[in-house]
Amino acid sequence: MSAKTVLGEVKEVKLAIELIALGARLQFLEAEVGLSRERLIKLYKELKGVSPPKGLLPFSTDWYMTWLANIHSSMFYNIYRFMLDQAKESKLQALIKSYRLYQEQSEYQGGEVVLDFTRAYTMVRFFDSDMLQLNSCSRCGGQFVAHAHDTKTGYVCVLCRPPSRAGKARPPKHVAAEAMVPVSHAHALDRSGFGLPLNSGGVH
Repeated sequence: MSAKTVLGEVKEVKLAIELIALGARLQFLEAEVGLSRERLIKLYKELKGVSPPKGLLPFSTDWYMTWLANIHSSMFYNIYRFMLDQAKESKLQALIKSYRLYQEQSEYQGGEVVLDFTRAYTMVRFFDSDMLQLNSCSRCGGQFVAHAHDTKTGYVCVLCRPPSRAGKARPPKHVAAEAMVPVSHAHALDRSGFGLPLNSGGVH
């Protein structure tokens, strides 16, 4: 006999709605929410108006090493670790709360949300599988995402040593639209999304 209760099912639906709103894929929903696949698909269609996207989840750690992605990934994962270690949240709640905070900080700074929810979730799994690690920058002391087992001695982060091509790619659409703001406000609209000076580099 099923032990499910009406109240428990309401909580599962609420959780699914919350995760779908953040951009969770169907594979993630099936793993974390105790609703049937059919109900999740129906709920997804009701909320998004389209069927859930198909395809595999990201399987490579290389994406997190590119310049801008590494900055955003490192910001998110440091928030996530804080939620786990200091706020004592469960892994799922830490993921949800840290991703929301990451979104808020990126948008508040006028930057692009580079790390989507699927990438954030996959990155956490990569850390759990010992495929990624945090390296401490020898210059600024910040903690940045790196391949597991990379040497930590003398590590310099992507902010302290951006690649030569940083800042030469096409800017995001919203940045181009915001190019008309006064120069005095320009520092908040850089493409890193973290309020860095414009001459510190751009999108890789």
